[in-house]
Amino acid sequence: MPNSNAHDSEGSALVLGGSGGVGSAIAAELAAQHVPVCITYQSNRERAEQVANDLRSSGGIVTTAQVSLQDLASIDHCVKQVTELGRLQSVFIATGYDIPQVSIADLTPELWQRVLRADAEGVFNAIYTTLPHLRAGGGGSYVHISSAGLLRYPPLDILSVAPKAAIEELIKGVAKEEGQYNIRANSIAIGVIETGIFLRLRQQGVFDDDWVAQVKNNLPMKRFGTPEEVARMAVFLSSSASGYTTGQLIPVDGGYGL
Repeated sequence: MPNSNAHDSEGSALVLGGSGGVGSAIAAELAAQHVPVCITYQSNRERAEQVANDLRSSGGIVTTAQVSLQDLASIDHCVKQVTELGRLQSVFIATGYDIPQVSIADLTPELWQRVLRADAEGVFNAIYTTLPHLRAGGGGSYVHISSAGLLRYPPLDILSVAPKAAIEELIKGVAKEEGQYNIRANSIAIGVIETGIFLRLRQQGVFDDDWVAQVKNNLPMKRFGTPEEVARMAVFLSSSASGYTTGQLIPVDGGYGL
């Protein structure tokens, strides 16, 4: 490897959800370390191409692909595209869903099933499709962007936390079973990050000034996080610098779980 924080010189990375706030920051961190990267989008092609063009202008090797995690064929097509950049070494799962804040008492079976399928089943599909490529290439890593709600339950956030709990056991299972093939798997438990869905909900008034003040007051760091802070941890976890770390849920939450 060229340095302790980079991937091997022939490896490539796949950032599922790379057009989003955290995903695009991960892609930028990878590109800055000269890692060829493919960023995916589900519907916002314009945003994905904008991110890719910005990174290319700085010398990054970046491709884009439309992927639905409910469509195995689209994931498979994307992975084949990634391997043209070099062997698939790292898979970052940074997909996000614009889900409502709802109490368990008000949750419908239809919404529960839809979100679980989109999130938990989607991550399984991603691992199902990419795992053979990591094995064939001699190893690699998964990094899943999870939720700090797994450390301390946030009221009305069941649709985020419950699927992430299922995914966390899947990540641990991959770490346990695939370590013999030099494959690692870790998650990052993120708190409130000033990007993407949070900013949209903030603008819509779902999170008002009182909510923001109260949450910040309860955080040891007294502020919200940035996507770049998450990205640096994600790329670290995928690199040789963390080569003996697997099956872990690493908080990047400003101390929310304390």
